Amino acid sequence: MGIGRTARTLPLLNQRAGFDCPGCAWPDPLAADGDRRKAAEFCENGAKAVAEEATIRRIGADFFARHSVAELAERTDYWLGQQGRLTQPMILRHGDDHYRPIGWDAAFDVIAENLAALGSPDEAAFYTSGRTSNEAAFAYQLLVRCFGTNNLPDCSNMCHESSGAALTETIGVGTGSVSLSDVEHADLVLVLGQNPGTNHPRMLSSLERVKHRGGRIVSVNPLPETGLRRFKNPQNLSGIVGSGTALADEFAQIRIGGDLALLKALSGLLVLADDEAPGWVLDHEFIEKHTHAFTEFAEQARDIDWAATERATGLERQQIERIARMLVESDRTVVCWAMGLTQHKQAVATIREVVNLLLLRGMIGKPGAGVCPVRGHSNVQGDRTMGIYEKMPESFLHALEREFGVTVPRAHGRDTVEVLRGMHEGRIKALVAMGGNFAAATPDTEVTERALRGCALTVHVSTKLNRSHVVPGNTALILPTLGRTERDGQESGEQFVTVEDSMSVVHASRGRLRPASDHLLSEVAIVSRLARRLLGAQHPVRWEEFERDYDVIRDHIARVVPGCEDYNQRVRQPDGFVMPHPPRDSRTFPTESGRANFTVNVPEPVEVPDGRLLLQTLRSHDQYNTTIYGLSDRYRGIEDARRVVLVNADDIAALGFADGDLVDVVSEWMAAHGGVEERRASRFRIVAYPTARGCAAAYYPEANPLVPLGAVAEKSNTPVSKAVVVRLEPQSQSRLRSARVSPARSR
Repeated sequence: MGIGRTARTLPLLNQRAGFDCPGCAWPDPLAADGDRRKAAEFCENGAKAVAEEATIRRIGADFFARHSVAELAERTDYWLGQQGRLTQPMILRHGDDHYRPIGWDAAFDVIAENLAALGSPDEAAFYTSGRTSNEAAFAYQLLVRCFGTNNLPDCSNMCHESSGAALTETIGVGTGSVSLSDVEHADLVLVLGQNPGTNHPRMLSSLERVKHRGGRIVSVNPLPETGLRRFKNPQNLSGIVGSGTALADEFAQIRIGGDLALLKALSGLLVLADDEAPGWVLDHEFIEKHTHAFTEFAEQARDIDWAATERATGLERQQIERIARMLVESDRTVVCWAMGLTQHKQAVATIREVVNLLLLRGMIGKPGAGVCPVRGHSNVQGDRTMGIYEKMPESFLHALEREFGVTVPRAHGRDTVEVLRGMHEGRIKALVAMGGNFAAATPDTEVTERALRGCALTVHVSTKLNRSHVVPGNTALILPTLGRTERDGQESGEQFVTVEDSMSVVHASRGRLRPASDHLLSEVAIVSRLARRLLGAQHPVRWEEFERDYDVIRDHIARVVPGCEDYNQRVRQPDGFVMPHPPRDSRTFPTESGRANFTVNVPEPVEVPDGRLLLQTLRSHDQYNTTIYGLSDRYRGIEDARRVVLVNADDIAALGFADGDLVDVVSEWMAAHGGVEERRASRFRIVAYPTARGCAAAYYPEANPLVPLGAVAEKSNTPVSKAVVVRLEPQSQSRLRSARVSPARSR
């Protein structure tokens, strides 16, 4: 960013008068819980996310004149991201090999003409990234529905859709039930399938407070997580010069996909313990007053098949029983999870079992206790609240019609996986993406890229160059937009936007830097101008007022979105406001039964043939989602390499390989027609790493080609990126000498 921009920008990151981090959705401390915001209220990756956006590097028309699309397609994702900020609208017309500049009005004409030429609005899909503000998201979903479709896929379809499906079914609300204060005052925190040191580093500070208050932490993960083993907090002197804080009291190194079997065993142990000491373990008053179907659940929970449980989890019975005792001894329990739970075939069932475990001891609607799905992107939860969802309820759609005097469609739209299938079948012919990196974020890379190239139109609203821009449709446009760090001046004056964090707090975000280019438009302005061009000047929605003053949008939000009453006034409070959550606020459960639902879930462990491994995709330390900040992963001791596959040393030997061998990774998947399909990713280097036996790991997006489009979670349709059966095929006996691995990985 340069010294001056750094000095002006980082002090405003996650501050009340500043802007929200464009990285993860971990919440900020609230005044009500004690004003503990640090001068540097951000993590290393947050600073890097800001630097990526506020960089002084620029991409203009001359860059695209020098580099053809074919040449750019050969570059790495890291190289593309390092080139700088996009500064003017660009178009790639049919037959061209270079993007060329285009004016904004002409760009909107091209988009509107292509969309109007479709046989049906349902032939278009409108994707949204989690970085989109609440104001832009609300305007965007309104535009899409006025156009005539509910095809509103978003990044949540690929991450926490399983959480939303499970929580809605069991407690009636698809979001977490805890606050930051709840987490920090818990007696016991279970961290399942999550690597906070890499993905949500500020969470480690909260876990440190848990330990300082005498709480305990259990980490359940196939890989040892550096940050959960010992945290040296850079905000404290003791973290810099001392030995830090040992966080995890128990590390359960589970086999990939074994979480449901573990959770069922824990629930069963609690039920059996209460049988031996009635009334001393389970919260019978809560169960009787607030839950449904306990008897059926308890009957099957008592039957624990220990041989099957140990086989599925890779854990010993004694360790599972130790964790169960910790649950019995805890008066306030929080369970946190992320992609390690949500991207499995049985992801929804697994998260339902998380709820079962908490309901047994009345751990929902109680201070210091509850469910905590840790969202991965800064406003992915806010976008869903604002209507970015292909299956919004009738009440929301009716409120839109009443508010704006429009008619919106009722037929459910397509999620991300269904959009890709529709592209592949020729039923989806246009993609408009509001942020994100659709090509790199989605599974089955070869199929995805072929599908995108088959579209008549692809449009990407972006701040920086990424893989999606070099996988164009017949006509492709890049529309550059303002970032979170930048001032947003409109006709009525300087604007601010709002976001919702992972714990349902809605607050303001105000950029302060001069925009990277005079040609940039805000996301709200892009949506508003496209709407006027696509829907016509006589459309009943006054789109020009949206662009002129974002307060107008917020007034509409207040009348349409439940829980957002007096939106303009409440978001101007220093900490914003918290969205309502009936299970948390009043132990009211808006389910079909009117109570929290116990469910029966039967584990179906993935069968892994001899000579195969079960692979999960993950981030490196120097990465955020598909954005690559650097080529090393110092938390895992891997330097200058991304095409690596992490395998237990004993498995490497058993398979006849050696640490450092080059291999092709081939995934195997039983397709719907009964045959076995394969996907291949070439030239990966084996790295001996202390993951669970029979398991492997590789970074995405490099490993995305191995995840078949047809392998999805039941009920949520989320890609199964955490349980891919693979085999390793030798490429040669040579070693990748340029990539170095430090001894840190063995510690």
